Amino acid sequence: MTLSTQFLTLITMALSGFYLGVAQETFRRFTVYWKGRLFLTYFLEILFWMTQAGILFYILYRVNQGELRIYIVLACLFGFSAYQALAKQIYKRLLERLIRIFKAIYQGIEKLIKMMLISPLRWIFFTFYRMIKAILIGVMKIITWLFLFLFTPFRWIGTGLFRLSPKPIQNFFLQIAGFYSKIQNIVYKYVFKKSD
Repeated sequence: MTLSTQFLTLITMALSGFYLGVAQETFRRFTVYWKGRLFLTYFLEILFWMTQAGILFYILYRVNQGELRIYIVLACLFGFSAYQALAKQIYKRLLERLIRIFKAIYQGIEKLIKMMLISPLRWIFFTFYRMIKAILIGVMKIITWLFLFLFTPFRWIGTGLFRLSPKPIQNFFLQIAGFYSKIQNIVYKYVFKKSD
């Protein structure tokens, strides 16, 4: 490995250590969202470090064909320490600001979707529902009034026959009239009063 390759490896691994500090800080910031879930916490922790190890080894492979030396590890630690000492607080403030910006953008998009899509669809659905309900109630009213209109001559005839019929037959018709009265009360209660 030539001197220029060693120097490039040293600089690259120092920057990789700095990147590792940034990645760890970002990961730690988001761990609060799954802190109470033990299995998910361990799974994401292992996945994070395996991913970072893979990234660092890929960078090392691209720079010096994957040769690992002690100064490479020290350079990586130096970059990580430089982040902790010089850029940690600045990056944390920047990260919080970016999170607030993305949260505001997300909330704005969510409100826009509700205003432009969900609210009109909800209004259309309730309007259609009320129209169907009004039509059904109207049809029920027409059918009921038509039934009452057609039944009126038969009621007159029945009243005349009732007055001319013997007592046992009158009792039988009274029972039928009681049943009809119950049906009529149910119709007025659940159709006409509800529509009012």
